[in-house]
Parts: sequence; structure tokens; C-alpha cells
Amino acid sequence: LAGAAMTRAVGCFAGWRKSSRSAVEGNCVEVGSAPGFVGVRDSKDRQAAVLVFSRSRWAEFVATLREES
Repeated sequence: LAGAAMTRAVGCFAGWRKSSRSAVEGNCVEVGSAPGFVGVRDSKDRQAAVLVFSRSRWAEFVATLREES
């Protein structure tokens, strides 16, 4: 994904919440926030790397998903 990076700095993000579109089987992602950034992680492996987006890239990503649904 263009404009995204991976980090293991899980502790930098707060307010993790599960996606409203997560599957019942546990195939879930969680979204957290940090100043200027949004992080996405696997809810089954919370200590794994976090996919990090700038807030503007995240807004573009979400807008694209909404357009295509």
C-alpha cells in the first residue's frame, strides 16, 4: 500500500477498536490512533507489526472503500 509503513511500536497507538466489518470467525483488524497517524493491526496477534498510515492517507483509503461498496 502506497503511503503505509510497518512498525513494531504498538505502544505508540491508543484507543484500539475492532473493525465494524470484522468477521464472526475472528478474522479481525483493529484500528488505533497516535498523533498524526492511524495504525492497523491483527486482533489475533496484537504484538505483531502495525501497518501505519498518515491521517490523510487513511482518510483517502476509507473514502475509496466507501465509494466502492
